[in-house]
Amino acid sequence: MACDEKLAGRVRVLLASHPGVSEKRMFDGVAFLVNGHIAVAASSRGGLMVRINPSDRDQLFEHSLVEPMEMGGRIMKGWLRVKSEHLTTKRQLEAWIARGVAVARSLPAQ
Repeated sequence: MACDEKLAGRVRVLLASHPGVSEKRMFDGVAFLVNGHIAVAASSRGGLMVRINPSDRDQLFEHSLVEPMEMGGRIMKGWLRVKSEHLTTKRQLEAWIARGVAVARSLPAQ
């Protein structure tokens, strides 16, 4: 299944002015990397994969707009998936992108 190309395009536009951003096709989607680390990705399962600080995980999952990120039958603790219906406005998308970028920037450059 292909990723949501419209969502990937919206992410691309919002990240265009950020330094150190690159784009890579992976996970049947489009990942956006900051200094070599994935920050967010337009997922083939729908919605946006977002890198999070694992210590924020429980608080973030109190919201019904996110769900656990599962890969290969494993729950990925430093990731979540934001449902597409919660990414309809620029403001909503910017907030999740900002969270993923902040976490990726906090990691050592690759």
